[in-house]
Amino acid sequence: MSALTRRGLFGLTVLGGVSALTACGSSGSDGSGASPSAPAAAGASGGPTGSGRVNVLYAGSLVNLMEKQLGPAFATATGYTFAGFGAGSTALAAQIKGKVRKADVFVSASPKADEALMGAGNGDWVRWYVTYANSPLVLGYNPRSTFVDEIKTGPWYDAITRDGVRVGTTDPKTDPKGKLAAQALADTGKQHPKLLDIARDDKTIFPEETLVADLQSGQLDAGFFYSSEAKAAGIPTVPLAGVSLQATYTVTVLKDAPNAAGAEAFVTYLLGPAGTTVLRQDGYELTTPPKVTGTGVPAAIRKVIGA
Repeated sequence: MSALTRRGLFGLTVLGGVSALTACGSSGSDGSGASPSAPAAAGASGGPTGSGRVNVLYAGSLVNLMEKQLGPAFATATGYTFAGFGAGSTALAAQIKGKVRKADVFVSASPKADEALMGAGNGDWVRWYVTYANSPLVLGYNPRSTFVDEIKTGPWYDAITRDGVRVGTTDPKTDPKGKLAAQALADTGKQHPKLLDIARDDKTIFPEETLVADLQSGQLDAGFFYSSEAKAAGIPTVPLAGVSLQATYTVTVLKDAPNAAGAEAFVTYLLGPAGTTVLRQDGYELTTPPKVTGTGVPAAIRKVIGA
């Protein structure tokens, strides 16, 4: 069974278990699963503090950043509990719109995912979003691969079309990175047709949230990643010569967030000094100043980004 087929079956399972996939934890008084937030107060981080679970849906390329760095640091600095879930941004937007998942914060790798949730026709789930960083698409490789020399010396489009090379990407239907990788393969494939075979092969498709582990475990020789996620995971990369594609990261507080105070605190932390320091260290190219799209950005968030 191909990875794409497995993903499709998983999606059916998710839709069949909506109640199990909404924000979880101890039930608050509103039945949302979030404990009532304490009044905001200045903490050691310089931002608001409080209590309760903050549910964050984020692009799967941010797994290491969110689960190992920002999430724990945010919890320590503010007193809130971080609860994250990563997947393809397009898929997450569809689940939010379909009320399959309920969360406080949405962090996407493409503004198009936010735009799919804006306006009355889309449920008004997103009324504003902040674009805060970008990261180029690159080819990451396993340093223990038998093809490591070919990949390092390139060109990349020759290396990944060698017989026996196992290359991975993500589903272009559910993930912006998969869509960018498909575009890179299609555009470069005009001069190097073997790349079109990779673009059409379902066996190259893996869930975004596991692609890093699939490469590191040796299941893959190479894969398409954003430079920042590769750096955070310690994956060596080579640039995609002739290709200029990148992730554009955004963040927003979703409509009817169960823990609105916690959501604002998380976004404030992400876009504030502590969060941007981590982003710079991981190689993200910060959008300076951050760009606001839409209206109704909370005052605390506007203040931290200087809007």
